[in-house]
Amino acid sequence: MKKIINSADTFVQDTMEGIICAYGDKVKLLHNDFQVLVSNYPAKEGKVGVVTAGGSGHLPVFLGYVGKGLMDGCAVGEVFASPAAAKMADMIRACDRGNGVLCLYGNYNGDRFNFTMACEEVEFDDIKTRAVLVKDDVASSPQENAEKRRGVAGMVYAFKIAGAAADNMMNLEEVAAVTTKALNNIRSMGVALSPCIVPKAGKPTFAIEEDEIEIGMGIHGEAGIEVRKMMTADEIAETLVNTIMKDMSLKDGDEVSVMVNGLGGTPLEEQLIVYRKVHQILSHSGVSIVMPHIGEYATSMEMAGLSVTIFKLDQELKELLQAPAESPFYTNSNK
Repeated sequence: MKKIINSADTFVQDTMEGIICAYGDKVKLLHNDFQVLVSNYPAKEGKVGVVTAGGSGHLPVFLGYVGKGLMDGCAVGEVFASPAAAKMADMIRACDRGNGVLCLYGNYNGDRFNFTMACEEVEFDDIKTRAVLVKDDVASSPQENAEKRRGVAGMVYAFKIAGAAADNMMNLEEVAAVTTKALNNIRSMGVALSPCIVPKAGKPTFAIEEDEIEIGMGIHGEAGIEVRKMMTADEIAETLVNTIMKDMSLKDGDEVSVMVNGLGGTPLEEQLIVYRKVHQILSHSGVSIVMPHIGEYATSMEMAGLSVTIFKLDQELKELLQAPAESPFYTNSNK
């Protein structure tokens, strides 16, 4: 295993220290806890708090979206492992400004279990919470079992919508409702060309031949739908977009935002080549693209591959998407 780290045991703490060294004017550790990051941006009194949590190894998710118009706090665990419920509870308390906290996170067993315990714990402090789970990965379960789907890169759009809604001083129920509406209109699917290596494991998360590609791979190395021989960029784009479009209703005149997300080891040039074809497919269908996102938004260590996310917009969602946002790893000032 070749990684530019000090040790597997200090990977998370060293990463957090690096974030604070680089962006300490924007974010800070909560009580010097290297697993909880909170925003340093000034927030309006009474604003609903918006928080998330998950395993390390996916930067910019989750830590990278703590900031203005986005998340107020984030708790992280070891690589691909949920943080403890006590860390989540501390974060929720720190991000409550009197009108409750939205807990927005991926549909994974550890995160669900620990967030449930954390929310029950903060009830004793009279803090209201609402949970909204991200379930955008169409490859992880068929439509009739959509409640079982994993949360992947579409959670970035959910963070953006929830953060903007909270900044608009919507109440907790309203923030939860508009975030849920957004997620009902978000679909993602990815492909993997290579595995990644979890530092403490020291070996690849799965095996794939040099001339193969896995369709529908999860961001922790979960099995996809099928393994095929390597495809061209256009073929990959067609496979992902066609599968997503079968799962959601898009028609002539609709507006969407599209994210082509690198999983950690895919050059931006390759992502742009895929986006080119995605743009062609949607334009041919009469669908307009607003604020495309191309880059690394939700990674899986050094995994080679990418995902495509399509977010169908209405006027409310479009305005929330375009609302100002800033964090160390995300800004829409040039969108």
